[in-house]
Amino acid sequence: MTPLDFYYWPTPNGWKVSICLEEMGLPYTTRMLNIGSGAQFEPEFLAISPNNRMPAIVDYEAGDSPVPVFESGAILLYLAEKTGKFISTDPLQRKETLEWLFWQTGNQGPMAGQHSHFYNYAPESERDGYAAERYAGEYMRCLGVLERRLDGRDYIVGEYSIADMMCWPWVLIGKAMGLSLDDYPNVVAWRRRIKDRPAVQRGVNLGKESRPNRPHTDAERKILFGQK
Repeated sequence: MTPLDFYYWPTPNGWKVSICLEEMGLPYTTRMLNIGSGAQFEPEFLAISPNNRMPAIVDYEAGDSPVPVFESGAILLYLAEKTGKFISTDPLQRKETLEWLFWQTGNQGPMAGQHSHFYNYAPESERDGYAAERYAGEYMRCLGVLERRLDGRDYIVGEYSIADMMCWPWVLIGKAMGLSLDDYPNVVAWRRRIKDRPAVQRGVNLGKESRPNRPHTDAERKILFGQK
C-alpha cells in the first residue's frame, strides 16, 4: 500500500492534485473515479468526499487512522504543509498563497466550470443566451485578474507554488473552451512556463486514456448534470 490514495478523473480539477503529487514526488495509488458512471455517489466515496466530487485523497501516514481530505484547495494546502514544499514559510508570502487558493475556488474555478458546461454540454438553444455570456465574461474577467497579477512576475506569488498549480489547469483549457488568450500575454507566458514542467506533463497525462472521445450519453448526462 502506498501512503496516499488519490481519487481522480482526468479533468482540470483533478489535474490540480495530480500535478501537485507529481511535483512533490509523493508515492500514491490512483483510484480512478468514473464520474460518468456515478462512482462519486457510492457510499464508500461519500465517506471520503461528502460533496460527491473528486479529487480527494486518503493519507495513511497521518496518524493512528487514515485521514481523508476533499476539495482541491484543501488537498493542495494539506500536502504543502505535510511536505513543506511549494508554500513559503514567510508569513506575507504564505498569506498571498492562501489568497490565491481562495480566489481560484471562489472566482476562477466556478466561472470556468460553468462556462465549460454551457460551451460543451448545454442544449444548443442555451449556448448563446444570457447565462452563457455571463460565465464566459466572468472567465475572461478572471484572466484579466491573472494578467495584472503576473505583470513582472513569473509565478503568482513570485516563486512557483500551489497557487500556480491551483489556477493553471483552467487556463490550460481556455482555448479548448472557445476563448482566446491573445489579450493576456502575461497569462500566455505563464501558461507555457508551467506546461513545460515535466511533473505538470505527467499530472495532465495521468489517466488520459480514460477520457471519452465522444459526447456524453444521455445516461451519463443525467448522472453528471441531473442531480437533485
